[in-house]
Amino acid sequence: MQKVVLDMQNYLMGDAIKMALRNNGDFQVELSQKPEETAGKCYNFAATAVIMEVTGYTPWLLAERMKIRDEVRRTCPHCKIVLLVDENAEKEVAEQVKDAKRDGLIDLFLYGSTSASFLTALMDTL
Repeated sequence: MQKVVLDMQNYLMGDAIKMALRNNGDFQVELSQKPEETAGKCYNFAATAVIMEVTGYTPWLLAERMKIRDEVRRTCPHCKIVLLVDENAEKEVAEQVKDAKRDGLIDLFLYGSTSASFLTALMDTL
């Protein structure tokens, strides 16, 4: 069983991802209400992965997500870092996220247009 922490700008989207992971795979999912709590939730929950949404706005900017990633890696070295971005609304941010994966800074990136079944399958392979 994988334990996943979700840190999303939109609570409704986070809840939908939570339900998709639970219904389509063997996942325990915890929502992080505030970005400043995400690393602590990963540690306390013994998360195997964290999914963080990246946007063009604070506190969901890529630079801010990288700071959380650093803290998660320090306290939970085996926790996989996954970034989610809306590739249609945030084209430039999507390119930056893709570059972060290419540079080895994150373990996986997802686009907002990803289907629930594909998201679950990808997360299951981490």
